[in-house]
Amino acid sequence: MMHAHIAVGMAAKRIAPRVSLGTLIFAGIFADLLLSVLLLAGVEHLRIAPGFTAVVPMDLYDYPYSHGLLHSMVWSILLGVGYFAWKRDVRGSIVVALVAASHWVFDFISHIPDLPLAPGYGARYGLGLWEHYAATHIVEGALFIGGFALYLKTTRPLDRIGRYALAGLFTALCVMMMGSLAGSVPPSATVMAFTTLLQLLLVALAAWGDRHREMRVPA
Repeated sequence: MMHAHIAVGMAAKRIAPRVSLGTLIFAGIFADLLLSVLLLAGVEHLRIAPGFTAVVPMDLYDYPYSHGLLHSMVWSILLGVGYFAWKRDVRGSIVVALVAASHWVFDFISHIPDLPLAPGYGARYGLGLWEHYAATHIVEGALFIGGFALYLKTTRPLDRIGRYALAGLFTALCVMMMGSLAGSVPPSATVMAFTTLLQLLLVALAAWGDRHREMRVPA
């Protein structure tokens, strides 16, 4: 639910106006970025398996450090502490941590039971929204549109960059959603990992656009 994770970051701008949108989106997708790094390092593993679920063609059979509940909470706290050390913004650090922690919550809703609690813990969890093609895209699309709309309602552009950078971000995310709807399948786990890391470009675009916007309403 990449778009849902991004939507959480966009919605969080309303309550953490001093935090860059790029930082909030980075926090929202951090677990997936970490998964990609650990896949490339050979620490975690997945299989490309078309048809494994109705939506996602991957068997995520070994990823306790990026997506296990215990480590998700640890990474969230570390991100919050790191942000506080950088900016000395208590509210911002709490929101960054909560946005990062929300990743596991949304994954719990969408994943089939493949989310571990901790490394070596056998039980896995997930409500299985990914087993329902239409429902997944309706829920994720609604969250994405809602988060983007809330961000636009909360901020306003200071110049053309503030307007067009956000338009570019929206367009890129819509193209990615269309690819998901079309059922595109990555040829390998390595390609999937590198493709996911390209989302850092979206983080940079969001941060750039956000620097050219101001709050429209009080936090």
